[in-house]
Amino acid sequence: MRGDSIIRWFMPKEERFHTLFERDTENLVKAARLFSEIAHSTSLEDRRIKTVQLQAIEHSGDEITRDIFEALNSTFITPMDREDIRALGMGIDDILDFLEAGAQYLIMFSIADAPEPLRRFADILTAMVDEVTRLTGMIWDLANEKEIQQGMQRISELENEGDALYNTVIADLFCSSRPPVEIMKWKEIYSALEEACDACRDYTHSIANIVVKNA
Repeated sequence: MRGDSIIRWFMPKEERFHTLFERDTENLVKAARLFSEIAHSTSLEDRRIKTVQLQAIEHSGDEITRDIFEALNSTFITPMDREDIRALGMGIDDILDFLEAGAQYLIMFSIADAPEPLRRFADILTAMVDEVTRLTGMIWDLANEKEIQQGMQRISELENEGDALYNTVIADLFCSSRPPVEIMKWKEIYSALEEACDACRDYTHSIANIVVKNA
């Protein structure tokens, strides 16, 4: 452990943080893919198993976030403003937390159904996470600014799609003849997924701050 700390200290500063965020986004992609499997599954037992796996991924994400903050505390010169690095780390953590919350609600409420809106939310979030990962890999070289702007626009479009889906599904729920308890269960699930979409959008705000400051 001591040797690893010394090696990390002498790594070029940009490479050090680049490596940490590469780990973080790879972990997030795993989470999004696994959540998609959970959302598309119609077996409660399968969902239980995969949600435990997702929880482990979320814990790994927490550890990476701590590593990022420790690197901030031990690095004198950072490749970009400290508050921006911190915002990126917290942003990824937020997305992961909402994904895990959505899965946990499905288990908590013993839901095995996989309605089309749930599967569509999973598809939207997978696409958003892919863009988050791509953008994070490009911020270390702002010659990529045009592609970064395009990626942020794509996330905005996906977030709008998520908002429209959320509004439609909530309206349908409250207009249905379902028991009130079932309506509230699904509202909690879809709210967590809508918040995950919002967290992806918020992440682009942190990216935009970095682009503006370093233009």
